[in-house]
Amino acid sequence: MDVSRQQAAANDEAAPVPAVERGARARTRRLMLETATRLMQSGMTPSVSEVAEAAAVSRATAYRYFPSQAALVQAVVDEGLGPILTWKSASNDAERRVADLFATAMPRIEAFEATFKAALKLSLDQWARRQAGTLGSEPAFTRGHRVDLLKDAIAPLKGRLKPRQLRRLAQALSLMFGVEVVTVLKDIWGLDSTEMMSVAQWAAGALVRAAMAESGVGSAGIPAASKTAIA
Repeated sequence: MDVSRQQAAANDEAAPVPAVERGARARTRRLMLETATRLMQSGMTPSVSEVAEAAAVSRATAYRYFPSQAALVQAVVDEGLGPILTWKSASNDAERRVADLFATAMPRIEAFEATFKAALKLSLDQWARRQAGTLGSEPAFTRGHRVDLLKDAIAPLKGRLKPRQLRRLAQALSLMFGVEVVTVLKDIWGLDSTEMMSVAQWAAGALVRAAMAESGVGSAGIPAASKTAIA
């Protein structure tokens, strides 16, 4: 979940109410978001019409806020991600930054597990219809927030790892970050929340250390040879 691509799509489709706006428009949009979140947390992937009906809002009004199901689901997903989207770390140690990102994000992802699974369902459903040639002009639901988040987490390794190695590390970490990890470790392996988090953190740390070892880079991005000399 590319962020710039998602934001552009959201801006084009959803026309969100400016943060400074108050009154009926802001209340209606908030009502729709809360209703859509409730429905998605119950396991649904609701259409704009279904949310409008559940929120007792006219369809015409609903579509003025969210012109497509993709725009609606994207807004609910961003709402669910919450503080994850603004995550920052002051550490210069890549492994520590990755661990901090996971500690911040994974509990939130688990808390909104049903919402993110509903969004994943929409993404997979659209893919299937696109493959079958039946998607038509329906706006696509895009994902990619994790790309920029993980790139930011391993930013201290820029210049220490080759660009292709840095990219490969971010790609490998993306396999251990997101609702898919929750699905595999909880639904397939039957792990509880603590065990799930432990495995995800362990795997992420192992990937970072492996990438650094491959490039001869020590912790905090210090070349291993230099670190030995300092010691």
